[in-house]
Formats: sequence, C-alpha cells, structure tokens
Amino acid sequence: MIKLNSDLGEGFGNWSNDSDSKIMPYIDMANLACGFHAGDPMTMTKAISEAKKNSITIGAHPGYQDLLGFGRRSIEHEFEELKALIIYQIGALRALAQSLNYDINYVKPHGALYNDMMKHEEIYKTILEAISSYDKNLKLMILSSSKNEQYSSLAKEFEIGVIYEAFADRAYSDDGFLVLRKEKGALLHSVKDILKRVQELVEFGYIRSINGKKLALKVDTICVHGDNSEALEIAKAIRRYLDSIK
Repeated sequence: MIKLNSDLGEGFGNWSNDSDSKIMPYIDMANLACGFHAGDPMTMTKAISEAKKNSITIGAHPGYQDLLGFGRRSIEHEFEELKALIIYQIGALRALAQSLNYDINYVKPHGALYNDMMKHEEIYKTILEAISSYDKNLKLMILSSSKNEQYSSLAKEFEIGVIYEAFADRAYSDDGFLVLRKEKGALLHSVKDILKRVQELVEFGYIRSINGKKLALKVDTICVHGDNSEALEIAKAIRRYLDSIK
C-alpha cells in the first residue's frame, strides 16, 4: 500500500508553521527538519510529539546548513564534512525522539541536498555511507526514477534499504526530475489536478511530466509539501482516495 508523507517541523524560533498538527492526522510518514534548513530543538520536539500522538512514522529530514535559503541552495562540501553533517542532524532528531520514547525509521534529505543526491552519485554514496555508519536499519528515501535499479544496487553495497518517492504537488521534467521551483508551474496547487495525477500513479504506474509525457515510476510513498498553501486540502483528498482502495 502506497503511503502518504509530508515535510514538516519546518518552523524556527519565533516563526512557526501551524500546519503540522492539521496535516498529521492524514499522513503516514512525517519527514522532520533537523535544524539546518529549518527546525530547532523545541520545534523538533513538538513535531515529534505530534507525530507520536498520531502514530506516524517519522524520518530525519537533513539539509544543507542554510536557514536563510531554506536549504534550497547547494553548498559544496568535502565528502567527510558532508557525512558528518548528515550524521549530526540524524542524531539530533533521534536523541529528541528517544527522549519521548519514540524513534526515527528513515532519512529523507531536504531541498538542494535531495536534488544533489539524485544528480551526483558521489553525494548519494556519501549519504549512504553516513547512514550506514550510524544505523543500517534506517532506510533512505529517494526520488523514484528510471535509475531505480542503479540507486538500489548502490544502497545494497552499504546495506541500506531504499524507499521510492513521488511528489503529488511538484511538476516533473520530461527526464523524470523535479522542475526547479523558480520555474513557472513547478508547484501545483489544484486539488483536483493533483488527485487525478495521484490516481494515475497508483492505478497505472505513471505520472505525467509538465509536457504530458508519461513517466513510469515504482512508488512506495507520495509526498505533499507542508509549505504548500493547499497542503491540508491536498492531504485530505489523497487520504480519502488511498483509504478507498485499501
């Protein structure tokens, strides 16, 4: 059964996003910011508590250390430095979770780090190495694409399982990658249109690119972004649909 996930816990300091408590009842998995692109100890603790209350699986959502850019700008790192950056964030979220008698189950990189992981094999392998050296039981969530077998094979070398993800509210390019946010039409808002593409994905195994090309995808989970202005209505609609086909 395909699960619904969302990127949450993305407040910081005096700025808070009140969508977490509203969205969590409708999702299965919450990807929680770990303090580098968003999130702070109290924001993380509150998000974990909310996830626990709703019996939601949680994962670490590490990104580049870029609060001003919300982690959407690539930052060049030496591989050992990047490895430490990943472990640091995973460990922070796990420590807070365990203090609440809860735990994390997977890792999903955020923003530019997610995109870089999918485009640069060395970055992907560095993230795998970081997770493997910390806890081989944690899975890595990646963008489902035509290169699934290649990415899965690399993950096996590090004894890490992968979770294949597709995006409900993001446009795809014809080559199967996400359209850059700065481009027109990159973020989708129509609940009706998003639900239709989710239905096609679940029932027929493909998602349409921004130009209408059918992209065949193997999918374990579908993401709705918590910072989408229509996130709550989108999550509700997809939840009703997924529940109807159980």
